[in-house]
Amino acid sequence: MELPEKNDPFASVRIPEYRNLMFARFTFIMALRMMSTAVGWWIYELTNAPFAIGIIGLSEVVPALSMALYAGHRIDLSEKRKLILKCVFFYFCAASVLLILSMALIGDHVGKHWIAICIYMVIFCTGIIRSFSGPSFSTMIGYIVPREILQNATTWNQGTWLSASVTGHATAGFLIAMMGITGTLSVICLLMIVAFIFLTRLKPKPPLPQTGEKKTWESVKEGLRFVFKTKELLGAMSLDMFAVLFGGAVAMVPVYARDILKIGSIGYGWLNAASDIGSVCIVILLTLSPMRKGQGRKLFLAVAGFGICIIAFAFSEWFLLSFFALLLSGMLDGVSVVVRGTIMQLKTPDHMRGRVMSVSSMFVNSSNELGQFESGVAAKLLGVVPSVAFGGCMTLLVVLITWFRAPSLRKMEF
Repeated sequence: MELPEKNDPFASVRIPEYRNLMFARFTFIMALRMMSTAVGWWIYELTNAPFAIGIIGLSEVVPALSMALYAGHRIDLSEKRKLILKCVFFYFCAASVLLILSMALIGDHVGKHWIAICIYMVIFCTGIIRSFSGPSFSTMIGYIVPREILQNATTWNQGTWLSASVTGHATAGFLIAMMGITGTLSVICLLMIVAFIFLTRLKPKPPLPQTGEKKTWESVKEGLRFVFKTKELLGAMSLDMFAVLFGGAVAMVPVYARDILKIGSIGYGWLNAASDIGSVCIVILLTLSPMRKGQGRKLFLAVAGFGICIIAFAFSEWFLLSFFALLLSGMLDGVSVVVRGTIMQLKTPDHMRGRVMSVSSMFVNSSNELGQFESGVAAKLLGVVPSVAFGGCMTLLVVLITWFRAPSLRKMEF
């Protein structure tokens, strides 16, 4: 088979199997983002408490973190296609339960308090599923795409994720306004089915031979040792984790939309999608014109700019200013995501991809939910606006500390 040219911006998407993976990822992530948006609005409507929004993140991150290392071990030993299909099926089951909970018949017989508790229980289950699904999708890329065009594939992967995210956030806002929570969850279930169909078109991906029989804990420790030994990888994960942890302004978007900016569910959907719109724009630019040098230094500058945008959003009482602050924060975050994702794909050997991607999910992906919980707690203690501003300031502090603590990351180029 003739390999795509390395400098071709469409090199990876010319591979049919990679296209199917990206179509599946788009519909799946779109469904998850719609679910996240709908559940955030739903919980706030049920409780009228910003802290309750934070509990959503905690409900998902506890199982996701607890299972992450074991999930990485199982991913490396499993047939990847079958594992991803199982994950999407279980997500469909979770969305179906939420759909049932949202029906008027249930609301007439069950109090809001108990519906909220049931929602948290479902989200807890999705946290377990996510510990397997996220790393599995990322692991598949290295099995499908030649190493020579991994940077291109990583950029397309992030662009797909971000496009699905912005589409999901915005679509959910419109659907909540037009069809309510029940109608929105029905569409989410349909998208899960579409993702499942695309995944069935992938080839099986059996595990690579392992060097000797390892016990679970030994395998897990091997993955952890690799991450902590690879300083560029550890630095990029740590920087992104703390930036997202403290800069999670999106968690308070339902409060800003309803009580501060007073823009309703449609405005909520757009505000929730603003950062992803910015990320999509920058990822398209980086796909057509990749960064050629100074990627490490640009990563630091991008995360610092992200923190400044979060501070601007915190104090804004004007919808357009809030939207553009989040839009710019998304553009800067897109730079961070592409650089970190490329470092991970290039530095990780094939037989350890599952474990390394799972460690990454602990550092990066779970920080979104921890950040959501941190935002809820901070909002309860400090108030909504001071809590978001505090998060932006902490992001700047993290950048300053990492700048001096990770010189190899600062100097890295690829």
